[in-house]
Amino acid sequence: MKLTILGGGGFRVPLVYGALLGDRAEGRVTHVVLHDLDAERLSAVTRVLAEQAADVPDAPEVTATTDLDEALRGADFIFSAIRVGGLEGRAHDERVALAEGVLGQETVGAGGIAYGLRTVPVAVDIARRVARLAPEAWLINFTNPAGLVTEAMSRHLGDRVIGICDSPVGLGRRIARVLGANPREAWIDYVGLNHLGWVRGLRVAGRDELPRLLADRDLLGSFEEGKLFGVDWLQSLGAIPNEYLHYYYFNREAVRAYQAAEKTRGAFLKDQQAHFYEEMRRPDAHALKAWDRTRAEREATYMSENRETAGAGERDADDLSGGYEKVALALMRAIARDERTTLILNVRNKGTLSALDTEAVIEVPCLVDANGAHPVAVDPLPDHATGLVCAVKAVEREVLAAAESGSRTTAVKAFALHPLVDSVNVARRLVDGYTAVHPGLGYLT
Repeated sequence: MKLTILGGGGFRVPLVYGALLGDRAEGRVTHVVLHDLDAERLSAVTRVLAEQAADVPDAPEVTATTDLDEALRGADFIFSAIRVGGLEGRAHDERVALAEGVLGQETVGAGGIAYGLRTVPVAVDIARRVARLAPEAWLINFTNPAGLVTEAMSRHLGDRVIGICDSPVGLGRRIARVLGANPREAWIDYVGLNHLGWVRGLRVAGRDELPRLLADRDLLGSFEEGKLFGVDWLQSLGAIPNEYLHYYYFNREAVRAYQAAEKTRGAFLKDQQAHFYEEMRRPDAHALKAWDRTRAEREATYMSENRETAGAGERDADDLSGGYEKVALALMRAIARDERTTLILNVRNKGTLSALDTEAVIEVPCLVDANGAHPVAVDPLPDHATGLVCAVKAVEREVLAAAESGSRTTAVKAFALHPLVDSVNVARRLVDGYTAVHPGLGYLT
């Protein structure tokens, strides 16, 4: 089976390959094709993968190419993890927004809109090529903003594109762990959009254990979301929100913390990864050790400004090991081998959430089999969550419309309608600021 990884020179690729090395079953991935526009990055990551596979018999063959069409032909699965504009683009997204006093996070608020406007045209081009060159392939999307990009691609690939994210997996794992349950045996009632969802229940042997957690202040305050959001707020919500909702519920504090930081997250990662790729230019460098050291620092500093604002302290060791690669492997296994499983995924709504239309991509538990991912019916969200989901989905639709039409006016509307952008005039200045620093937004007129 052939797996093509778009963004194959990216820093997280060894996580995916490492997961593949542990799969010895029949029908496993035997050939991995890495695609990236940067040949030097491809070379560096290929070295890391070679060291990972050094002592593994029959490890998947790895090839690398800068030719997209060549990478797509014959693929059974395509894993998309591209970053249009690179980390320098992310740093620009953050700085332009923060200068206007609004959030510039990668997927939330103004930064997420800017990233989406850059990424959607590229993602649509990829989807069209996949439909032409590998029509039987399944595309697994991790490219951010994951829900928005998955919806853009679904207009060309239908249900053969499925979005994944490690945030719901990590959240469910933490809740199960603090309740003394096995995450593999728990049913997680989670619903929303990507980076905008809530756990409303966690069932073990048919019993919902979440009320027990919400009623126990000590237990509720003992894990990351309890520390991040505060016990009182979680009890008021009656649910456990995805960590990214901290940007909404504590927006003023988050913006202030990001403005005060020595570097934005994008700038930090840009410098960190530049150091790694520079190190890889040395023929005698230990690629796997350098990558693992850099990855550990990256994970430890994740959302550090938010945790500092909330007084949440350091991340737990169990949360530093990644997770999206395990979701991707489980998804591929379920489809390729009809190993039926349940995963939280980004898929088309199909009536699952009555407040949204059938084509809207949502994040929800799905039953996965050889025919793909099928969203599970869920109870309606409470009014406050429904309002936020509908507002953000409306923004996503304006982003898609702007990317398709090239309309600057529609792009301004997307920014202005976002709950975290507080003025139409700010929205206009954001579009001016982003088009000035991003050549890729030159299509907006």
